[in-house]
Amino acid sequence: MKPVTLLYVSKRKAFVSFVNGHSEYNNIALSQAQLIADALIERRVGLVFIDGAFPQWRTLVLGAKSSAATRRIPLCFVSDDSGARAEALSCGADLTIGWAEFHKQFSRIVKALARTPDPAAMALLECQCREALPALAVEGLREFNRGEYYSQHDLLEAQWVKTAGPVRDLYRAILQVGVAYYQIERGNYRGALKMLQRSVQWLHLLPEKCQDIDVGRLRRDSYALRAELQRLGPEGLAQLDRRLLKPIRWRSTQADKT
Repeated sequence: MKPVTLLYVSKRKAFVSFVNGHSEYNNIALSQAQLIADALIERRVGLVFIDGAFPQWRTLVLGAKSSAATRRIPLCFVSDDSGARAEALSCGADLTIGWAEFHKQFSRIVKALARTPDPAAMALLECQCREALPALAVEGLREFNRGEYYSQHDLLEAQWVKTAGPVRDLYRAILQVGVAYYQIERGNYRGALKMLQRSVQWLHLLPEKCQDIDVGRLRRDSYALRAELQRLGPEGLAQLDRRLLKPIRWRSTQADKT
């Protein structure tokens, strides 16, 4: 099993040195607030530690816990200031702790809080990915590839609701990418970027192929679109190359064209 990825935000050498000393984890250190959101989305973070001495800690805690793309990632706030710890809890922190206890309980905190894939769920996902794509999802993908991004949402959401097990996240990921396409067509930059960011948490857990869908290709296509959106910014949306709105690749694609 891959080591847990820990992201910690601090400018203090003592904080950074302590966490880096735990080499059994994949540690990511950041000291610039503007980099946090992308790191949480892209780096498959299992647990976040925020140093209460970091000047913008309130903004970081609120941002991480209010975004649908990152709010499921556990967050631990470290400070000896009891007032700051209480405020961090009200902002959404999952755990607040003093510096001494942070040192003493670090490994226990990681074991108890870190978000890691459940082996049983991953085994079930592997089995479900070998199953045929349900008829309702087939119709949703056909609508997606026709450019009917509004109706694909309704079909795939219905499939998501009626499906049990982790494969349901396949349908959720696709419909969110489709909604991002829809928002781009409407000129809604913020809505498109938000949906692409939300889809990452589901896409990164899926295998390269699932129910005959080329998930790896969808991942690469949606990540490339998100990167280009961020490069252009809100004012550049009109210049976005619409060829980046790629279709879903799956076994029945060619049959659908005939």
